[in-house]
Amino acid sequence: MSLHDTTTQPSSDVKRVDVHLALQHKQGRRTTEALIRALLLACGLVSVLTTVGIVVVLLYQSIQFFREVSLGVFLTDTQWTPLFTDKHFGIWPLVAGTVLTSAIALAVALPLGLLSAVYLSEYASARIRAVLKPILEILAGIPTVVYGYFALLFVTPWLQKVIPDLAGFNAISPGIVMGIMILPMVSSLSEDALHAVPQALRDAAYALGATKFEVATRRL
Repeated sequence: MSLHDTTTQPSSDVKRVDVHLALQHKQGRRTTEALIRALLLACGLVSVLTTVGIVVVLLYQSIQFFREVSLGVFLTDTQWTPLFTDKHFGIWPLVAGTVLTSAIALAVALPLGLLSAVYLSEYASARIRAVLKPILEILAGIPTVVYGYFALLFVTPWLQKVIPDLAGFNAISPGIVMGIMILPMVSSLSEDALHAVPQALRDAAYALGATKFEVATRRL
């Protein structure tokens, strides 16, 4: 065997080893990507199947309900007393209650949300904004059942001290708590709308002698 053959043999072996390791690494990456793709697909399917399950249950329960209660009674009856001896299944009390509590919630959330958005956008310093913004976001993450207990066990007794004749189940208490619940959304959307206004409009208003309040209320 010549000297040239003895020197080239190790280098060719090293190349084979490098190619083999590269192929193993590539195969491992493909396996990992396939597992990640399968995991993401499973997560997506869970969301889709959950939605489909909810729709199926609602349809099934609706069909069972309308087998016992006619659609005409459901749409025209003005009482909702499913637990009473004389049962009524009218939708209008539910619609009226929903509209009333939603109106109270908007009356609470709109002014507070707009004012907080104007303050965070125009008046608050970066340090204060860094503290207040996460607090508002935390409100959006609280489960609705917690808001329900808060309305029933805290807000309602407090309102009954102010309004002695107020019933335990009323529209004011859930309306106020719903307003607090949607406050982060109103504030966030309003702040995004304020930030979308070009800075040139602000500068032009300030150049004409407008105050921050005038800029926020009349220009933005």
